[in-house]
Amino acid sequence: MGYRNLAECIADLEKHGHLVRIKEEVDPYLEMAAIHLRVYEKQGPALLFENVKGSPFKAVSNLFGTLERSKLMFRDSLPKVEQLVALRSDPIKALKNPFKYVGSGLTALSALPLKQSLFKSTFQKTSISSLPQIVNWPMDGGPFITMPQVFTEDMDKPGVMNANVGMYRIQLAGNDYVQDKEIGLHYQIHRGIGVHQTKANAKGQPLKVSIFVGGPPSHPLAAVMPLPEGLSELTFAGALGNRRFRYFYDEEGFCISADADFVITGTVYPHENKPEGPFGDHLGYYSLTHPFPLMKVHNVYHKKDAIWSFTVVGRPPQEDTSFGALIHEITGSAIPQEIHGLKEVNAVDAAGVHPLLFAIGSERYTPYLKERKPQEILTIANHILGKNQLSLAKYLFIVAKEDDESLSTNNIAGFMNHVLERIDPSRDLHFYTNTTIDTLDYSGDGLNAGSKVVFAVAGDKKRTLVNVCPADLNLPSPFGVSQIAIPGVLALQAGSYVDAQQAKQEIARLKESLKAVDLSGLPLIVLCDDAQFTAANVNNLVWVTFTRSNPAADIDGVDDFTRDKHWGCTGPVIIDARKKPHHAPELIKDAEVEKKVDRLGQEGASLYGII
Repeated sequence: MGYRNLAECIADLEKHGHLVRIKEEVDPYLEMAAIHLRVYEKQGPALLFENVKGSPFKAVSNLFGTLERSKLMFRDSLPKVEQLVALRSDPIKALKNPFKYVGSGLTALSALPLKQSLFKSTFQKTSISSLPQIVNWPMDGGPFITMPQVFTEDMDKPGVMNANVGMYRIQLAGNDYVQDKEIGLHYQIHRGIGVHQTKANAKGQPLKVSIFVGGPPSHPLAAVMPLPEGLSELTFAGALGNRRFRYFYDEEGFCISADADFVITGTVYPHENKPEGPFGDHLGYYSLTHPFPLMKVHNVYHKKDAIWSFTVVGRPPQEDTSFGALIHEITGSAIPQEIHGLKEVNAVDAAGVHPLLFAIGSERYTPYLKERKPQEILTIANHILGKNQLSLAKYLFIVAKEDDESLSTNNIAGFMNHVLERIDPSRDLHFYTNTTIDTLDYSGDGLNAGSKVVFAVAGDKKRTLVNVCPADLNLPSPFGVSQIAIPGVLALQAGSYVDAQQAKQEIARLKESLKAVDLSGLPLIVLCDDAQFTAANVNNLVWVTFTRSNPAADIDGVDDFTRDKHWGCTGPVIIDARKKPHHAPELIKDAEVEKKVDRLGQEGASLYGII
């Protein structure tokens, strides 16, 4: 559908039974987020909050909460956009089948941004403090914009076609920000806005920033899409929304999205930062307080009857999980087309996305040898870890497609089973130390700092995995309860982590005790704080294991060795996934707020029958 604005989208969703209005007054401090989380857990509808305490504006969330709803919103444009992305990653397709792709060029052309000044009169002005001050989690540093489209231009190549539009969180108040005059701009490394700010800093000039909120749903989706090189977010938004991105410039030279519900304009001056955070984020933990760019607010614009769009992030799955499913639906094989030999890659949502990647590649380097070992897939792994946001991955498990043509990276348990049956821990672990990891990941030794490891597996099955604990375990202190999480993986409860030196001593005693035990069917041991929780399901296993460990510091192994600077072990790999003193706290809901939400599920209330 070619929605002209967010209100049209909301009306369409309501018509098709995908939206519910919440008429009761709701508190933007924790309650709105708690309502959203409760409804998302039930795979419920989008939510229109009609009475937000302390703000004259309505708010909407959970627009992208299910893949079914997303497909409904883009039902007229998805096939054309999938073709457009496919052509950008593999233009030869158009030459091979010109009639199939004849409309793609027209789609791209008709999606070019459209400058129109007549929309200027539709905007009014307000203040930051009048916007819905939504706080998602109890320890958050203040209210945040969680569904923004942050627009910046390249100083060397001004204009919308070389602009960047990204979704970077914005802190509206709290900490040291001057109310209504300053807000915080948080963006992670490897982001397009960073290139623009670097150029502005080099020239000693402020960077102009426009923050769009609301508008047609194609606009926020374009802001998070991993687009092929040379495909503009604004062009993509137009193609996906069946409506050209309309814009104009205000009197101060800031770009204004004509279809947005809200636009905040401001400047970021070179090297001016203020503390931003904490913020409950998508790994399931808080990102802590750090200095990030300070944005000095110029104007806050809004349309008449504007609707504030927001989401809530936390331990997956959340609405951004559904976002990811839609992105995969659109991009399909775009990334594998860009990396020769790569067949499939999946950032595992249950593990917080960036901490864990699964990949399948070709292993064709020595087909004349009977025994196959990781070679080509190691080359592919290096490509993956050098590719855009994939470079933030901490653990990469990559396997050879020739070993099982039916294997899928979306089947966590099946993929892990394949790896564990074939892994040779003396050969197959490859570390990258003192490198960059995700800004939101605190398992390393500093902001953006940590290590990576590749588990590269190819060849025949080497072992049969067991799904019962060994009977002859004689564990030293502080190790106790042990449970099989999935076949081949032992979740082993340990005492609280104190420091690296004590952990090393504890694990040394553990390794010594395990030498006398037959562990041939258990190639992986995960040390954890709660074995029952960790082993309860595969999602818990990957979340605990890969969000709470830094590979170079926390991987050990029975009968380990270092040869020519390569680390390996002949017994099971041990990953210390206990909470560490430097880790960020995990997200915990507020019990009193949860009780308040219950009222909306009572008979006669807005969410009766939904929650």
